[in-house]
Amino acid sequence: MFRKMITTRVMIPVLLVLQVLPLIVFPIKSYSLSSQEWWLPVFLALLTIISLVQILLRRDLAPWPWYLLSFSQGLNIISRIMMLMPHATITVQGGAQVANGGYLVIAFAAILLSAFEIWYAELPEVRQKLASRSLAKSS
Repeated sequence: MFRKMITTRVMIPVLLVLQVLPLIVFPIKSYSLSSQEWWLPVFLALLTIISLVQILLRRDLAPWPWYLLSFSQGLNIISRIMMLMPHATITVQGGAQVANGGYLVIAFAAILLSAFEIWYAELPEVRQKLASRSLAKSS
């Protein structure tokens, strides 16, 4: 039932466009110019936007945009895991270290959303419906 609902002609473009969300959701201080964390989400979002233009607007049937989407989401998962340990705790007044709950929630939610998007992009129904739509428009 869930799989049928997420592979309708209306939901496919919506869920594909939502792929940008787990790539760019970081705490605000990660986007400061003094931080080195801002360029990777921006780069991955750019790769995803290029892929989405090819898939949704140009209706390209080539496999490379799909590979680029999976690459972006996979690299997002890897980078989030790598940044988890340095950002897992913060030092409060008095020198005590406490869990950085906001960052942990954002990181795990982004990892789960990226994993969902990888799974979703590999569904045969998604590619078949987009291919049938592009073939119908070109005829």
